[in-house]
Amino acid sequence: MHIETERKFLVLNDSYKSFENASYRIAQGYIAHDGGNTVRVRIKDGTGILTIKGPSFNGMSRAEWEKEIPLEDAEALLKLCHGGIIDKIRHIVPAGKRFFEVDEFKGDNEGLVMAEIELGSEDEAFERPEWLGAEVTGDRRYYNSYLTKVPFNQWNP
Repeated sequence: MHIETERKFLVLNDSYKSFENASYRIAQGYIAHDGGNTVRVRIKDGTGILTIKGPSFNGMSRAEWEKEIPLEDAEALLKLCHGGIIDKIRHIVPAGKRFFEVDEFKGDNEGLVMAEIELGSEDEAFERPEWLGAEVTGDRRYYNSYLTKVPFNQWNP
């Protein structure tokens, strides 16, 4: 199991799309989320993935285990998920030595666009593109597991 270190940001505009080198649709749900631990099932571009994450150490780093599973199993597991299913298009956008995964949410979370960057350490410097907005790392409202319970379209402006 490895430690995932990522930071999350809101996105100011769609100019990131002119830099993307790939995009794909993701459907994901949460079989369990309790005490910071999550069990997530995802279908990404026709591939099933099961992920288990531990609690966040500081909003930025957490233990993560991930395994590809048969698509049929992922489809069945999505039916067992608590709350809603996250529907999003993920755009892969290079930035310096790293890349951002920009998630454009659909359905009940339409209008929310977030960028994540996975880093080698919590203090690693990285390129900040002009379209990158406010940092929301550690703000639980922006966790996908939270968005299944309280979708973006239910937030008060």
